[in-house]
Amino acid sequence: MNTRKVAILLACFTVVLGIGQSNSVKQFIGMGRNEIHSQDVIQWLSDNKEEDPLYQEIKDKAIHTRIEPINAKIDRIWKAIPGYNGLEVDIDETYKHAKAKENGSSITYVFRQLHPKVGLHDLEVQPIYRGNPLKPMVSLMINVAWGNEYIIPMLNTLDQENVKATFFFDGKWLNSNVELAKEIQKRGHELSNHAYSHLNMSQLSEEKAISEISKTQKLLKDELDQEPKWFAPPSGDFDSDTVRIAKGQGMYTVLWTLDTVDWRKPSPQSIVNKISEKVEPGFLILMHPTSSSSEALQGMIQAIKAKGLYLGTVSQTLSTERIVEPVVE
Repeated sequence: MNTRKVAILLACFTVVLGIGQSNSVKQFIGMGRNEIHSQDVIQWLSDNKEEDPLYQEIKDKAIHTRIEPINAKIDRIWKAIPGYNGLEVDIDETYKHAKAKENGSSITYVFRQLHPKVGLHDLEVQPIYRGNPLKPMVSLMINVAWGNEYIIPMLNTLDQENVKATFFFDGKWLNSNVELAKEIQKRGHELSNHAYSHLNMSQLSEEKAISEISKTQKLLKDELDQEPKWFAPPSGDFDSDTVRIAKGQGMYTVLWTLDTVDWRKPSPQSIVNKISEKVEPGFLILMHPTSSSSEALQGMIQAIKAKGLYLGTVSQTLSTERIVEPVVE
């Protein structure tokens, strides 16, 4: 780039930005006596972006839109509740993308997430009943110990609605239904531990409780190459020892926020109505492969989506990862 072109560019630049009196601009224009290359201009713009009103606009936006992260905590009712990432504008990345666009184009803000200082792993060992109430995501927990005839229809509905659920396998069921479990896995769903014999965990000796969890964990590893991080106690029965034993095997004990009670064979519409009325952000919804839930599943999913909630696996719902929509101005 010749000296004259650089001088013209900078003259226009200073007029448009209103920084003609800037010392840095004057210093750069003074370089016009020597040969200046295009990379010099690019470098100068990068080094002096603080003087660009566009950069200042993005900085102001960052200050006013920052959201602080929320720490995980122990709640008196809900026990362990995961945290939720905060959010801030990535000023430099946003500026870079904005400068690459044509003048007058809207700014698409680039965000980065801020992690909480306290996570679930920092809390005392407690069960989990729900995700963070500020996270607009819900998870379907499907406990599987029977009901094979309804599994494929449910998988088909989940595929149709583009939803991934978390299936908790009873060990005895898994031992006899490995191929069906692999089909669930192939469809992209999360697989987790539901003990081995569907016994009440609170009534077991420590040795038996360890065995119930570890036998299913070994099956999941050997047959499906999975090492789950969630343990759902059969019938929701547990005590503090259950939670501790599961944690010792690398799993958090997870219960439910909302129960379809589908084993009582309610009408599919009553299940849909219940979910529609009661579901809230962070809810974990318990169900089984039953006729009632199979027929209600599509209506449940559509009711959840109609409330502006996303559906994800238990891992996704309980993670601190924030759901972010692009912001364009």
